Amino acid sequence: MLKKTPTFGPGTKRVLAASLVGTSVEFYDFYIYATAAALVFGPMFFPSKDLAIQQLASLTTMAVAFIARPLGAAVFGHFGDRIGRKSTLVASLMLMGGSTVGIAFLPGYAQVGWVAPVLLCVLRFGQGFGLGGEWGGAALLAVENAPPGWRSRFGMFPQLGAPVGFIFANGLFLLLSLVLTPDQFKAWGWRLPFLASSLLVAVGLWVRLKLHETPAFAQAMAEAPPSHVPLAEVFKRYPLRLLGGMFSVLACFALFYLTTTFALTYGATKLGYGRSTFLAVQIGAIVFMALGIALAGWWADRATPRIVLMVGSLLAVVCGFLIAPMMQAGSLLMVFAFLSLSLLVMGLVYGPLGAFLPHLFPARVRYTGASAAFNVGGVIGGGFTPSIALALANKVGGLAPVGWCLSTAALLSLLALIPLRREEP
Repeated sequence: MLKKTPTFGPGTKRVLAASLVGTSVEFYDFYIYATAAALVFGPMFFPSKDLAIQQLASLTTMAVAFIARPLGAAVFGHFGDRIGRKSTLVASLMLMGGSTVGIAFLPGYAQVGWVAPVLLCVLRFGQGFGLGGEWGGAALLAVENAPPGWRSRFGMFPQLGAPVGFIFANGLFLLLSLVLTPDQFKAWGWRLPFLASSLLVAVGLWVRLKLHETPAFAQAMAEAPPSHVPLAEVFKRYPLRLLGGMFSVLACFALFYLTTTFALTYGATKLGYGRSTFLAVQIGAIVFMALGIALAGWWADRATPRIVLMVGSLLAVVCGFLIAPMMQAGSLLMVFAFLSLSLLVMGLVYGPLGAFLPHLFPARVRYTGASAAFNVGGVIGGGFTPSIALALANKVGGLAPVGWCLSTAALLSLLALIPLRREEP
């Protein structure tokens, strides 16, 4: 039974705001890249007479960030477990923001040849490296400040940064597509969302620089010196928890990137919907993801995060069977219904992760363990998912094999969650 609602002071509200604002900025940066990759980067950085090759090359650059994320998780996790959460979170935000703003100034292939896609990949790597350290720190900031019985509801705040960042990112792209001509958008309009990131980063830094260290980290440091190499300790002492945590997030990443990046590319080409129309549909559907996250946070505090994740993974298996008949029904309303349902389920498999993954590990190596599980799982579940899905859809001529991939990823998550019965206090 839940305890009486505690009184939250300014310090607690600042912690929740910092975890939400920071992840909103980070995911905004990540999503504007995904949207630009689906709409612009193909012809600009990878010119080819074959449109499918352009799209595939553009979407594949997304995988660069997913490869960088585990490296960022290891580096930022190392310092987060040794010197503290606050400084590490500030550094991750600055790296992510700087990389994003840099993309706004990139020349295209027509200007500098092969150097252009190389620079794009370098900055994409910086985005992924920064995000690799962001999520774990933001989740710890929230849950390590949570009062008893409120861990999952506090842990949902960094998770809400995903739909908030998505709405800002795609909302800005939608606005630009409405006020600019297609030629203006391709020539310079796509750069504006990347430039706008500098303002959002400034807000995030202002909030985070006012924070203090979490009580759990301070207590862990008082009880024993920090681990010399946190990642080595995680591999040595908690390998099964790390492996289980990695596979528990597959459904989350596969579901999200298939219903956002892949769906936008496929919907605006193969299904014949206008770019602005499909962006508007996705923005409306992403609200259901936010609702799912809020529901999951409330539910997980009454049950357990693991139970909610298992139910969500089972529902994600069902979504895999629905993607072909609903997306190919020839009705925009059916497309909206599928995206809304899938993103609601996405909230159920994403919302509890902020409470679930950190508490698989003790406080002294929690930043490293949670970040590694989340980001390595992200590589497996989401890094190549849009490009693989696009290749399968182009080869087969339909979405059925894409659905099989989604259902398989969700089933693997469900199986991984079964043995993870006990969590660290």
